[in-house]
This record gives sequence, C-alpha cells and structure tokens, in this order.
Amino acid sequence: MSILQSVVDFYKIKSIKVKDVPIALQRKQWLKEFLKPYLVLCIVYSGMYLLRYNFKAAQPLLKDYGFTTTDLGNIGVGFSIAYGLGRVILGYFIDGKNTKKVLSSLLLCSCFASLCIGLFLAAESHVIGFLILFWSINGLCQSPGGPCSNSTMNRWTPRRLRGRFIGWWNVSHNIGGALSGILALWGANYFFDGNVAGMFIFPVIIAVIIGVWGLFFGKDDPSELGWNKPEEIFDEPIAAKDVESLNMTKKQILVKYVLKNPAVWFLCLANLFVYMIRIGVDNWAPLYTFQAMNFTAAQAAWTLTFLEMGGFLGSMSWGYISDKLNGRRALVACICALLVILPLLAYNFSTIPAVVYGALFFEGFFIFGPVTLIGISIIGFAPKDATVVINAIPGTFGYIFGDSMAKILISRIADPSKDGLTFFGINLHGWSASFNVLYISAVLSVIFLAIVAVLEEKNIRKDRELTMQLKAKDK
Repeated sequence: MSILQSVVDFYKIKSIKVKDVPIALQRKQWLKEFLKPYLVLCIVYSGMYLLRYNFKAAQPLLKDYGFTTTDLGNIGVGFSIAYGLGRVILGYFIDGKNTKKVLSSLLLCSCFASLCIGLFLAAESHVIGFLILFWSINGLCQSPGGPCSNSTMNRWTPRRLRGRFIGWWNVSHNIGGALSGILALWGANYFFDGNVAGMFIFPVIIAVIIGVWGLFFGKDDPSELGWNKPEEIFDEPIAAKDVESLNMTKKQILVKYVLKNPAVWFLCLANLFVYMIRIGVDNWAPLYTFQAMNFTAAQAAWTLTFLEMGGFLGSMSWGYISDKLNGRRALVACICALLVILPLLAYNFSTIPAVVYGALFFEGFFIFGPVTLIGISIIGFAPKDATVVINAIPGTFGYIFGDSMAKILISRIADPSKDGLTFFGINLHGWSASFNVLYISAVLSVIFLAIVAVLEEKNIRKDRELTMQLKAKDK
C-alpha cells in the first residue's frame, strides 16, 4: 500500500456493520461515547485560537518593531482571505471524511506556521511579506476547523439536542481566545525575556500536544461503534432534506441545497456584517485601548479576556435557548444582533477601564448569539452530507468580506498616519469614526437575520408535516 493511500485510509470514517446492540442500550451509552469526540473538538478548537489570537495580543509589541497600524491590518487580511477561501475549497473535499482527525491534523499544520513566524521575529527580521505569507498559511490551516467540528457533532446529535451541544462547543474558542493573550505574553516574558517572538513560539508547544492527542481519542461517527444513526437512537424522524437527498450525488446536493438556497445567501450576508462587528471589536480592542485610552500593554491584553468571557456565556446560553424555541436559531440571532448595539455604544463613549471591560463582556455575550446560531441555522437548511461545505460558506463570506473589511477599513480609518476614508463626501478618520461602520453593520445584520427567520419557520413546519406523514404511514 502506498503512503498516499495510507493517508487517505487514515481519514476515512471506518464504519462497521450495525451490531445487535439494543436501541435502549445505545441511548443509555450515547452520552459517554459522544463526549469523547466532543472533548476532542472542544480542546483542539481551543488550541487553534491559541495560535490565532496571539497575533492580536502581540500587536502593541509589533508596533515597536516598526510595523504600522496599516501593516498589521494587511497581515490580518492575508489570514482572512486564506481562511475564507479555505473553508469552502477544503470543506468540499473534507465532507464525508473523519473530520475529528482532520481537525487535529489542521492544528498541527497551524503549529508549523506559527513557529515559522516566531523564529522569523526572533531573528529580528522586519520583512512584512514573510509575516503575511505564514499568517495566511496559518489561516488556510485553520479554515475548516469550525465546519469540521460541526460535521462531527451533526453526525452524533439528534436535532433536539444539537443547538445546545454546538453552542457549548462554541465556547471552546472563547476559552482559547481568553487564554491566548495572557498565555502568549506570559510565555514570552518567562522564556523569551519579553521578546515578541515568544508570543508565537510558546503556544505551539501546547498546541502540538493537543493535536497529537486529538488524532486518536474518540470516534468520529456512531457507525464506527456499529451503532444506528442518532435519529434512530433517539426515535427522531429523519429531516425532509435528508430523505430527499438519499439518491442525490454530492454535486446535486451542493447545487440544490447550497447554491440555489436563498436562506444560505441571506445567512452569508448576515454573517458578513456580524463578522464586521465581531472582528471590528476583538481584533482592534488591544490596540484601540492602548492608543486611544492609554491602557498599558497588560491592560490592553485583558480586553480580549473580558470579550471572550462574555462570548463564553453567550455561546453557552443562546444555542440552548434556540433549542427551547424548537430550533428557531435565526430569530434568536436576530434579537441578539439588535441588542449588541447597546454595549457597543458604552464601549465607544466610555473612558473608564472598568466600564470598558464591562461593555466588552456584554458585547461578547450578545455578538456570539449570531456567531453561534448562524452556523447552527444553516445546518438546518441542508442534508448531513453537505454539512462541512454549507457551514463553510457563511464563514467564507464572514472572513473574506466581513473580517477583511473590518481590518482594512478600520485600520485605514484609525491610522493616524493616513487620511482616513471618504464615503459619499463624508470623511471617516480616527478611532471614534470607525464605530460608525460597526453601528451600520449591526442594523444590516438584523435585517438579513429577520428574513432568514421567516424562511426557517417555513422549514420547521415542513419537517413537522413530514413527521406527521411518517407517523400516519407507520399506523
């Protein structure tokens, strides 16, 4: 057997013939077996954020290296574009594979990219092209991380439990994001005498251990245990789209349920503006508070922690709430997007550190409603065989357009060495002007999520009708 074939086989879902295990026993053992891959998804995805948010926390120190605010924005855009394109391109090929193993392998690849940046900075080289290249490679490696996690959870969970488990998994990047700045700064100070290179090298050591462990712990699919599908285990009818797609090819599924699905594209637009808010706040919070509010480097790094703490609570809450509302994910996301304006105002106009931290906490709490629920909502519009790619598309829009625009627009508007940007005769310049972009984004995200909420309601009623038809047929 060739090395290539061995690699391909390693990432296959190794389903075995359904064993004669009573459904009642499968249901009893389900949580124990599901928590194994679930733990891998949570910890590995947290590890990815150790190698993503360390760049944000390092920005004040990178300024001392001679990088301008615009330079930092351009480096971030390289990550965003690679991340956005990689989600769809890699996602299409990953669908149907062992996504738990793929996720762990991607983390190990991300370690390589971050290590190269750390060594580059340790050599005191200031070539921005090198940072853009390897930070983009890091973005490509991390791009299918979320869709891979959702794919594994989608194969393990019934619909009535899916929102809470995906929502609780979503806190993994809040944990990783909250720890990243503090951990990277501590590692740099303790092992590298405060050199910024340590903020990229030290997290790699932790992430490598996590990635290797994640490759071999837990099963990616109940079928690898010889079990039935989760719908059968929990006596839940198969969704209409799963029935309709049984005899369709992968390409036909992609065209019908993704490319020609209006709900997908409205969610993409909503995610674009949600990411404008999310990235516009968390990407620039350390630098904004450092420059505009005269926070110390340590105080600036803590902004990420409070933002992610709020995101942690939001991720824990909103998926569960949407489950209790019978899967109305878009409706809950729409309400959150509207409420996010309030802490955004407090963050904009406050100068007191305690108030800023509080505003960022609630900003994270509300913005992670749509961040979490858009991904869960879009899964409901496609069959399981298209989970990775359909989950990747709104992320692609969010990162290529929303994330990139947040980094480019805000960096150009906020950069004191530039003249800002002019829209319709109005010149936007300075940190305070950048908040106008975030307010507009919030309003637009509310509009698009409201449209999806209507389409989602129709989808819920269609599945309910199919359930009644199947029950009547069984009688």
